[in-house]
Amino acid sequence: MIALAERLAELDMIHLLSGNHDENDERQMCAMEAVAYVAGETWTDHPACACPVLGQFMRSWNDGLPTDEDRDRLLKPFVEQLIDTKSTPDVESKRGFLALDWLIRVHTPKWLDLVPALAEHAKALRDLEEIADIAGATAAGEKVRAAQAASSAAWDAAWDAARAAAGAAAWDAARAAAGAAAWDAAWDAAWDAAWDAARAAAWDAARAAARAAAGAAAWDAAWAAAGDAAWAAARAAAGAKLKPTTEWLQASATDLLTRMIAVEPASLRAA
Repeated sequence: MIALAERLAELDMIHLLSGNHDENDERQMCAMEAVAYVAGETWTDHPACACPVLGQFMRSWNDGLPTDEDRDRLLKPFVEQLIDTKSTPDVESKRGFLALDWLIRVHTPKWLDLVPALAEHAKALRDLEEIADIAGATAAGEKVRAAQAASSAAWDAAWDAARAAAGAAAWDAARAAAGAAAWDAAWDAAWDAAWDAARAAAWDAARAAARAAAGAAAWDAAWAAAGDAAWAAARAAAGAKLKPTTEWLQASATDLLTRMIAVEPASLRAA
């Protein structure tokens, strides 16, 4: 039987890939398949030893990252940590609320910061009390929707690439994690509405900043022409502008995942 240390050593020599995979001699695997492999489980991307909330986070982030190098850099360090994270429904719920709190009080205002006119909305979201229960999420909804309305006004054109430029891999990972928690059914509709508003606010702010970085005239011309060269130049300028924010949020999402893993059952916290 192969020991955990041997499996980890083997993992160091391969790249994590997007998607799910059949068991194979080349050991092609995503992050959660790697967790199952290292833990010695039957081949799967839903290992029994891992918390389903954390598993949703990892699967989504794994598939949303643009390169294998990004997956190796950001996700490989968590493979061993995710083994034996399966816990109680209470722990799953707390982990889900950590993800929701991060999306509203960290991720969204970070993008709003890129547009000076949205500074008051960024501050309003950061100043919210930590969102740790349904009541806190409900209270956050009004400020989130106000930010979304303001950010929509700052941007009145479509940009299909905004999702990638706005660091959507980290966003979607946290969204998946929060959605995997055991929410009260009565809350679902209101929570989804607040979530959609927060996402729209962040993306609209990112698009506005990208357009400004590329130069409004050049950006609009590239969009109208839809020429490969013009569009590539506009996206490159936007990417350079948004890269520091994306990298900051990747580091912040790494911290979020660390904090979610660290949540313990109440019985252990009291010991």
